[in-house]
Amino acid sequence: MPSGRGAEPERDGARTRGEHYFAASPAASHRAREVVLTLDGVAQPIVLGTDRSVFSPGAVDEGTRFLLERGTRPDPSVTTLADVGCGYGPIAIALAHWAPTAEVWAVDVNERARQLCRDNAARAGVGDRVRVVAPDDVPGDLRVDELWSNPPIRVGKEALHDLLVTWLRRLPDRGAAHLVVHKHLGSDSLARWLAEHGWAVDRRRSRRGYRLLDVRAADRSGSSPPVDRAQSR
Repeated sequence: MPSGRGAEPERDGARTRGEHYFAASPAASHRAREVVLTLDGVAQPIVLGTDRSVFSPGAVDEGTRFLLERGTRPDPSVTTLADVGCGYGPIAIALAHWAPTAEVWAVDVNERARQLCRDNAARAGVGDRVRVVAPDDVPGDLRVDELWSNPPIRVGKEALHDLLVTWLRRLPDRGAAHLVVHKHLGSDSLARWLAEHGWAVDRRRSRRGYRLLDVRAADRSGSSPPVDRAQSR
């Protein structure tokens, strides 16, 4: 489930005749295609299958690419990671390559996106470590070392807040969530909301309106890092 481009986000391009990328069971006819993902540290470009009624079917979304190119990388020693709103799998597959012993939970409500993610992970050689599931199939006691997300802003503010808090509570004390959100889709208001609800938010970098947000549990004093320390490129 990820974000979009400029004032008119590309997630809208994932709609087919009014059907959103976050539909659980898309009814639109299939239109299979392929896009290419290039990852730092991975020798060969990764070919990803896409389809109608998934997010950004024509190209890996600009926000997702920013998160992968300029965001935080996982420590190679971590054991459990998550991609929340995985779509057809670019983030989950990147994490599996960069953390070669980690199990990566790839979560999406859209069953068409989930099947594409499974197929793409297998083709990329990481299918044995990418666990693709619907939100309702995530174990209640699952804990993850860190998580990454290009979150589904268009589900609505309340649903988005519930989703993020649910996953933030799965992190350990020193764990972090790494998000990408466009300013026109509410990145700054989201950062403020998280800080007001006890999370430490670091807006670490900005590019073409996209914000990279690192979110952690606030320290014991209750203070949070500033939410406007962005670097531009």
